Amino acid sequence: MSTPVVVVRGRHDAAAVERILRALPDWFGMEEPLLEYVRHSVTHPTYLACAPEAVEPGAGTDPSSGDVVGVLVTARHFPVAAEVHLIAVAPPWHGRGVGRSLLAAAEGDLRADGVRLLQVKTLGPSDPDPFYARTRAFYASNGFEPLEENLDLWPGSPCLIMVKAL
Repeated sequence: MSTPVVVVRGRHDAAAVERILRALPDWFGMEEPLLEYVRHSVTHPTYLACAPEAVEPGAGTDPSSGDVVGVLVTARHFPVAAEVHLIAVAPPWHGRGVGRSLLAAAEGDLRADGVRLLQVKTLGPSDPDPFYARTRAFYASNGFEPLEENLDLWPGSPCLIMVKAL
């Protein structure tokens, strides 16, 4: 089931990012990396998914001021290559198309700016974590392909690099 959201580009909301990440302890349960993601969301291109129904009807309020229910942050490594540095969706919104909407907005902007390759790093399949199995399935369903599992990038955790041509 897909629920419409308003994707807002360029608005930074560290408090909303932190709230969403703290609601996802199975993915973001380590304090220092969580805080680093929050800091990164203030300094890098950020996309926020806002629930339009959270906005009071008739109040003349911009729908982008609704509750933030998802976030995507990118990093640009080269003119033709970028990375999904962070994507997170509040638990009640999982499976409702929020992540797909965030990816579509970011990919469209990156493509228009000349990016041809998009990568994402996630926990590799040699770790049996069921939550990250869901993450890998999400990326695969959105066109990402596994490129390499690196055992040295994150000491003690296998890092899967997935890529997508834009």
